[in-house]
Amino acid sequence: MSFLDRIRRTIARYDMLHTGDKLGVAVSGGADSVCLLHALLDLRAEFGLSLAVLHVDHRLRGAESQADAQFVHQLAQELGAPFHLRTLDLDLRHGNLEQEARRARYGFFRELIREGAVQKVAVGHTRSDQAETVLYRLLRGAGSAGLAGIHPVADWGLVRPLLEVTRQDVELWLRERGIPWRQDATNAEFRFDRNRIRHELIPRLEAKWNPGLQETLAQTADWAWEEEQYWRTQIRQRAADWVRFEENAALLDVVRLNTLPTAVARRLIREIVRQVKDDLLGVSFAHIEAIRDLAASLQGAGRRQIAGLEVFRSFNWLRFAKSGVPAAGNWEFSVTPPGRYVVPPGIIELELIRNDGVYNGSLNALDGERVCSPLVLRNWRAGDSYRRQGHAGVEKVTRLFQEHRIPEWERQSWPVIAAGGQVVWASEFGPAAGFAVNADSRTVLTIAWAHETSDKV
Repeated sequence: MSFLDRIRRTIARYDMLHTGDKLGVAVSGGADSVCLLHALLDLRAEFGLSLAVLHVDHRLRGAESQADAQFVHQLAQELGAPFHLRTLDLDLRHGNLEQEARRARYGFFRELIREGAVQKVAVGHTRSDQAETVLYRLLRGAGSAGLAGIHPVADWGLVRPLLEVTRQDVELWLRERGIPWRQDATNAEFRFDRNRIRHELIPRLEAKWNPGLQETLAQTADWAWEEEQYWRTQIRQRAADWVRFEENAALLDVVRLNTLPTAVARRLIREIVRQVKDDLLGVSFAHIEAIRDLAASLQGAGRRQIAGLEVFRSFNWLRFAKSGVPAAGNWEFSVTPPGRYVVPPGIIELELIRNDGVYNGSLNALDGERVCSPLVLRNWRAGDSYRRQGHAGVEKVTRLFQEHRIPEWERQSWPVIAAGGQVVWASEFGPAAGFAVNADSRTVLTIAWAHETSDKV
């Protein structure tokens, strides 16, 4: 099978491209990306593609980086393709050099897709890169998801048409056609883990253990990828059914989690982390197991921290939340019924109606004449207490939270209504004694809180 036929097969197998696609080709100037561009030019008419050249200058190698950018720009001009350049100053405070460079590149590609400059972006990862990635992840500890290696396609529009050709295939194809490329000197520097794997570890393993190691590793990735595709559909459906996703957070019932087979539970946790955190960078097997331990603990409270995420346990609930998201502050409104008020936990509607006896004993109603104005609708505060209708003594709201098993994260914004400086109603706990509706009440103040609590997940 010819070189281009293998690329055709990869495109078809993973449904990468469609007629009329505006495709950005990420070109660093190295052999893989230059080959990718020329191969796609050969296939452009066949697939009905419109091509643009994308280049990121990370400014890591001074004049050499500038020369790479000029080389790629000239190449785009010669081929008559639009050119998009992004010059970056990397922020290395949050990760290593390779991770931050990758994050910056992909951020640029996503931006071009959002703006409509391109619909998809092709990058030049080869089967050799795939083998190195699988071995790298195996050495660092990876499950089957990690062993799937470099994915052929990504949800947001990234495609990898060269995944079934090797780096040697690429260089041979370029030489046969007299196509020049740039050499990146950092590819030989042993300070990078992947370079040591490429130039030292794999050659030793091939010499002493398996001459076909790269193909074996790449086949492992193929196998794991197909397995992950199956599990992906299964787990995302379970996440949609069992998890309540909020802005920057998610809630999961620990009882449900603890009844799942271990393989399903681990994958469900990974999927929740991925959706809340937006990626799985820095998330290890140990992190997933720590969350499972938290869910299985006989203690109903606890906390775990992983990269960019905090996981809280309160009673039978786990809450996954992005780190660094500020907690809701205190809020307070002077209210005059009837009215509709948008508050942090949802929407609260107050309505005055005539008493027809229906509201006797309701937890979400007050005697419309006994509550004096002005009414204050606010969140619960430390020290709040009151005597509920039908109870003998004053109770602290904190005790009621425990009694009603209200998770820690819901308490801060818990709505109460105060009148004359005292609490006359608290959500779920009901009205204060002396303010509840009875047979003699002529008007009823109804309180409707449009908020889904955790027991509805």
